[in-house]
Amino acid sequence: QVQLVESGGGLVQAGESLRLSCAASGSIFSVYTMGWYRQVPGKQRDLVATITSAGSTNYADSVKGRFTISRDNAKNTVALQMTNLKPEDTAVYYCAADYSPTVLSGRRRSWGQGTQVTVSS
Repeated sequence: QVQLVESGGGLVQAGESLRLSCAASGSIFSVYTMGWYRQVPGKQRDLVATITSAGSTNYADSVKGRFTISRDNAKNTVALQMTNLKPEDTAVYYCAADYSPTVLSGRRRSWGQGTQVTVSS
């Protein structure tokens, strides 16, 4: 089982920046795609950005040009640098990692506990 611990959420004003971090620990053979998702009450959890172990990235259209995802494969960490934040970015942000606990295991997904990001206008 892999544990994901997020940090960096908080309250900011529109136009400001925030950086989220997530560290994976536990039984890990390999970590594949890591990413960030967000959810507001009453709505589904949506993809924000993902990054593969090779560094290929994917972003939701709503955050392109404002958010940057990065990772450190040696440390099994992923970060999300958020700039020019808007009130509509307000949500609980979840870190996710696709991984294999052993060489013989199939891929699994683990989720972090979530961190609140609130952007005031």
